[in-house]
Amino acid sequence: MGGVTFGILGPLEARTADGPVALGGPRPRSLLALLLLEAGHVVPTDRLIDGLYGEDPPGDAANALQGQVSRLRRTLGSGVIEFHPAGYRIVVSPDDVDAHRFTRLAADGRRALEAGDAASASSLLRSALELWRGPALVDVPVATAQAARLEELRVAALEDRVAADLLLGEAGLVAELQELVAAHPLRERLRGQLMRALYGAGRQAEALEVYEDARRLLADELGADPSPELAAVHLAVLRGETVARTGLPAQLTSFVGREGELTRIADLLDRERLVTLTGPGGAGKTRLSVEAAARDPRESCFVDFAQLRDGTGVQQTVLGALGLRESGLPQQDPRERLVAALHDRKVLLVLDNCEHVIDAAAQLAHDLLGACPDLRVIATSREALNITGEVLCPVPPLELEPSVSLFKDRARAVRPEFTPDDDTRRICAALDGLPLAIELAAARLRTLTTGELASRLDDRFRLLNRGSRTVAPRHQTLRAVVEWSWDLLDEEEQDLAARLSVFAGGATLESAAHVCASDDVLDLLAGLVDKSLVEVSDGRYRMLETIRAFCAERLENPEATARRHAEYFRDLAAEADAHLRNEEQLTWIARLGAEHANLRAALAWAVAADEPLALDLFRELSWYWYLRGVRAEVVPLAQRLLAQLEPSATEEYVIIAAHAAPEQVAELLPRLTGPIRQPFVLIAWAMLAGPPDPDTETNPLRIEIESSTDPWIQGLVGFSNGYTTWFVSGDREGAERSCLDALTKFRSLGERWGLAQVLDALANLATDPARAVELTDEALEVVGQLSASEELAELRCRRADRLVALGDLVGAQRDYSLALELARRAGLAATRALAHAGLGELARRRGELAEARRLLDQAVLETGPGWMHDAARAQVDEAFARLAADESRS
Repeated sequence: MGGVTFGILGPLEARTADGPVALGGPRPRSLLALLLLEAGHVVPTDRLIDGLYGEDPPGDAANALQGQVSRLRRTLGSGVIEFHPAGYRIVVSPDDVDAHRFTRLAADGRRALEAGDAASASSLLRSALELWRGPALVDVPVATAQAARLEELRVAALEDRVAADLLLGEAGLVAELQELVAAHPLRERLRGQLMRALYGAGRQAEALEVYEDARRLLADELGADPSPELAAVHLAVLRGETVARTGLPAQLTSFVGREGELTRIADLLDRERLVTLTGPGGAGKTRLSVEAAARDPRESCFVDFAQLRDGTGVQQTVLGALGLRESGLPQQDPRERLVAALHDRKVLLVLDNCEHVIDAAAQLAHDLLGACPDLRVIATSREALNITGEVLCPVPPLELEPSVSLFKDRARAVRPEFTPDDDTRRICAALDGLPLAIELAAARLRTLTTGELASRLDDRFRLLNRGSRTVAPRHQTLRAVVEWSWDLLDEEEQDLAARLSVFAGGATLESAAHVCASDDVLDLLAGLVDKSLVEVSDGRYRMLETIRAFCAERLENPEATARRHAEYFRDLAAEADAHLRNEEQLTWIARLGAEHANLRAALAWAVAADEPLALDLFRELSWYWYLRGVRAEVVPLAQRLLAQLEPSATEEYVIIAAHAAPEQVAELLPRLTGPIRQPFVLIAWAMLAGPPDPDTETNPLRIEIESSTDPWIQGLVGFSNGYTTWFVSGDREGAERSCLDALTKFRSLGERWGLAQVLDALANLATDPARAVELTDEALEVVGQLSASEELAELRCRRADRLVALGDLVGAQRDYSLALELARRAGLAATRALAHAGLGELARRRGELAEARRLLDQAVLETGPGWMHDAARAQVDEAFARLAADESRS
């Protein structure tokens, strides 16, 4: 029987030009469905038997299966189902099965959307969605997991189609999106799209109400806040700004080939928990991992290790990618925080470029997978991680035909009329099908013919493959491509490319001009972009890591260039420092965040080569690290520098010690002779110094600090002195006056951290519980602008405490639950303990004494040693005392 098409997106069906084909009873239909799900691939016999017979197979299951296959062959034709030693395969093109055609069209649509072609995306995605006739495999109950996965892909494609239509300004989306949100109330992307559609229709108030509905629903159903993406849409609607799409790293070019690898990765992720993509440099492992993650229904997080010099920063890099920050001077164990944040979440973690940090990456993957049952990991590396549970998915060079397709696609970006010829095939074969090499070669069509390209590549490979080589053959081939591109640069371009390699996280035009010391930097950078040595996006110029490493080898005076790089970023940090305490705080946090990798690279070089410069960098960056919560990243560098330094009573030494050995800080601070200029040190000093005694105060450092004319320091000192005096003497009115004065100063400065601290302090001082809640709400709004997850969790917990005092136990239950979820995501044990204690107290008040004891027992498990847990332990002890009293009366 020829010309058969199959449908599983709805009731199972097979059709020919003459109409539908009768498929028989439940078992033949189930067998056909199992084969069609993996069309073109062998399905193991055991899996088919399990699918057909479940836990009660017949005595001779293999023969029974063969009987079902025979019935199906009689229906479809003898050549449609092939026997293989491992199982059976249905001989059909994937495009003849609606599910596989849908997957391809949906992926093409997403790629078009990411490339900015909304019209093509909308058309492709509509074509994909029109293939659905109802719930997938609705009449075949043997593949429920695959059906659920297809349904998730359907909704994701629907979201992509709506995103494309929003970009096209399509009318009528509001009504459709309202129905979709009603059908899928917990899908935040649909909520955000409805907000965009309402906002675009001039219905801003309704858009904001959609967010409030989502916030209430997420709190009630999941005990969680809206995602950062939905919160960003909300903020943009509030401000009247254009609302942007977010997602995995955006791709600016199409994805060619690899459908087999994508299918295999999806299948492996359904069954396995660690999939490592292995292959040579330039094979396209990163791009394949992003494409696979984009098609996976789980929440995804992309972590790039390429900028790390060694394995010491692996855990901190993952923390940063997850958006976690730290608080308090003592360092928390990053592994424990990661486990706490990921333990209860269904997340797909993509660990990219593991090869140069292989031991640390392998240990981290082993630890996280062992502790987080719902976690999945895709790793990319030139070698296996070699840990238990790892499944390898090799990423080989492209076959010849996909290689030619890739070359054609990239060539048409520079020569729209390009048509592949025999020389094109020679080029792709000579480049071993490596995507990076092919893309670099295609870019050369600006100035060369394919015949000239083919001749040059032939000569180059013969030269580089001769004689002894200490690197792998695949690396030789990639090196040949990069070196060949290098040889096409003129001398000035080569000089700039070599100097540009010092940038670990890309460069702006300004930083490139300063560090590379070139008068013609704009024209030269344009030349490097044209020749595919440099990529430009959002005003930043970046090299691929392979190209950057190659160029670094050709840098004639690396020490001088590294020094200019470190000095430039020291000066940038110094310029930023003052702005981090005024209304430009968010702008400068974002600016330093964009240079995070460069700042870390500059610091690493300075620690190794220039102690005074390293001290400058630590001093200027300490407040930024504190606000961002990324101090753990620099702990190894701080420890190395501390070992090199002679102890001293200086601000810089205290900063280094606070990062490297925080237990020394309490001893060092009283010996400080001044001056103190950095907020990080001022805060630590104020915490330990206590309130002043105006009659006996002789400490010159305190006198200097308290006489400062800097309004930020004045605000901090006034707030700190007043608040600590209240603790010591109970002077509530004096403390309120000090805090209100500090509040005025921080408001006038526009400094959010100080503002939030004072608002929280005023809430503590307030005798009216309703006023305390109002102040806490304002503090939460301010901290939300800083994206400070720890402070959000802690403030949410304190808001719950204040709602208890107000008598709003329902609201307190909600806030404790929210605080618990936020603390779980951020890995904050002390805050989890406080939230459990609060929930236990509410259970006690309801008379649920067994539940109260369970929650308080959990709180005890989460309190640890150290002064940061003192408050939590005290609150848990008090709650246990109240519970014991109730239990004794019951």
